[in-house]
Amino acid sequence: MLKNAPVNAIRVLAADEVEKAKSGHPGFPLGAAPIIYELYANHLKHDPADPEWFDRDRFVLSAGHGSAMLYAVLHLFGYPKMGMDALKNFRQLGSLTPGHPEYGHTPGVDATTGPLGAGLGMAVGMAMAEAHLEKLFNRPGLPLVGHYTYALCGDGCLMEGASSEALSLAGTLGLSKLIILYDSNGITIEGPTSLAFTEDVAKRMQAFGFQTLEVADGTDTEAIGRAIIEAKSDTHRPSFIRVETHIGYGVPEKQDRASAHGEPLGEENVRILRKSLDWFSDESFKISQDIYSHYREKAARGEAARAAWNALKQSYKSAEPDAGALFESYLAREIPPSVTAFLDRKVVREKPEATRGISSSILNSIKEDLPFLMGGSADLAPSNKTALMGEGDFSALTPEGRNVHFGVRELGMTAIALGLCLHGGILPYVSTFLVFSDYMKPMIRLAALMKLPILFILTHDSIGVGEDGPTHEPVEQLAMLRSTPGLHVYRPADENETLAAFRSALTSGVPTALALSRQNLAPIPASSKDAQRGGYILAAEGGDAPDVILVASGSEVAPALEARSLLKAKGVDARVVSMPSLDVFFEQPEAYREGVLPKSVARRVAIEAASRYSWGEIAGLSGAYVTMDGFGASGPATALFEKYGFTAENIAAKALGLMEG
Repeated sequence: MLKNAPVNAIRVLAADEVEKAKSGHPGFPLGAAPIIYELYANHLKHDPADPEWFDRDRFVLSAGHGSAMLYAVLHLFGYPKMGMDALKNFRQLGSLTPGHPEYGHTPGVDATTGPLGAGLGMAVGMAMAEAHLEKLFNRPGLPLVGHYTYALCGDGCLMEGASSEALSLAGTLGLSKLIILYDSNGITIEGPTSLAFTEDVAKRMQAFGFQTLEVADGTDTEAIGRAIIEAKSDTHRPSFIRVETHIGYGVPEKQDRASAHGEPLGEENVRILRKSLDWFSDESFKISQDIYSHYREKAARGEAARAAWNALKQSYKSAEPDAGALFESYLAREIPPSVTAFLDRKVVREKPEATRGISSSILNSIKEDLPFLMGGSADLAPSNKTALMGEGDFSALTPEGRNVHFGVRELGMTAIALGLCLHGGILPYVSTFLVFSDYMKPMIRLAALMKLPILFILTHDSIGVGEDGPTHEPVEQLAMLRSTPGLHVYRPADENETLAAFRSALTSGVPTALALSRQNLAPIPASSKDAQRGGYILAAEGGDAPDVILVASGSEVAPALEARSLLKAKGVDARVVSMPSLDVFFEQPEAYREGVLPKSVARRVAIEAASRYSWGEIAGLSGAYVTMDGFGASGPATALFEKYGFTAENIAAKALGLMEG
């Protein structure tokens, strides 16, 4: 076997995958193959026989378009279900080898990536989780938690602002077990990076607080290995290794050219690649037995590491039975009955309170029974009310702290939350104002794709923000969030509905966004845990066919109830439905939905201090809306609600208009 054959096996397999699919990105794999080979073969702690064992090193392919390379590596190391047929079905419907890596779909993939820069934020979150759990659980002679997080990125990842947000925080936190490998090939889709990216990346990383290392020849696996070893030797800083590579390596017509990025090489260029690499066969997807044997020998290192850790865990449980049991509860992230019982209870409150304040009370009431709950805000904790009292701050000196100060970094914060959750052992929550969920959207979308049960606490949910004006008053954000598949969105009206929203968030297994008020909301005596079903009848005469149905969420439920009284005085039977979560309501059985919103009642009024988009299926063609169809204004909240028609009188008038129509 030739010296470079194991690396070249990755190159030719990646090229074959893309060529067979007639789609994909061959240039990055051809240049970066030595990096991923050296990492997986000699440094990454992983065992193909158990891709998810806890103390493995994490690897994030931030440059997710290079997926063909990752799949080739997983195949060569013998990961489950990653036989040659999986590679031959690259980018095909239903295959284990989709166009970009998908967590939970392909064995050995630790994160869904593709949107550039996102993977770096996730890697930061993984490293934070490792540092937190290491501090909590390790004992002298019993290092139960001790692994690294690696990420492989390209020029595009470092151009995206998400990466700067996350890496800046990583340096501040001194995440020494985070190692970023940078495939620096100087090419993007439009041409050379000099068109738009001329900064000194190493100096930027140094300013962030990283150790920076350089590998001038990206084909020199020994030099790459030495850099990784040196990175590990720094126990105070994260490390950034810049590796100079050539996109499209081995294909003269494509090397160092933008055309290598996102299109198949073509049959002739694949033939030329094989020849330039001294590859032994012209047959596609052909790997010699000695190469497979080489990779299996390398895989044995991880098998031994996993066996040693399993033995260590047994010793730990014997020496530290209480800590061992607690560790298992962190990994399981199970919600104990004490928490669900607390959230299921009926509360009778006399005084008005903002749902953001209620959320704070809930967080601090359940934190003892959910020790793996950890999170924070984008520099808004005093406003979002998200601090866990007495739990300390996560920092370089106190990684055991549960309160994370993310800084003014909504996008980076949310990417980091993905990593905290993906790592395991942490149930994260993050928070900002609802209007700034726009900054979070790409990462919320990835949370939904990966089915990560992250809690997004989004306060200041409407024109109730008041004097801060339209820049801070969300209008279209609820519609944006509700349109995200797999995301639950709750806008509760009082404490009972907020409890129900938390209950749903902690038990649904999917990400949940809570839209919470800044202003105080009066308690609603009839509210209940039925809010867990998304929508429920709050007030009705008892008949199956009311004259009109008023459907509202959040702060608009109270004026809807007042409007019902006004309508009753005029002889109109109005049902009030509280609808804290449209998406959860639509998941209910049809019989339940029909009982709440009978199809026979076409007269409906949708009431929410936000865009009417997302309410069409509720209001129907014959319905009316009391919604925000423009931006708000600066002024006292009470004046704004009156100006924009969120009053009992206006709601009643809309309903009467339907009666007359």
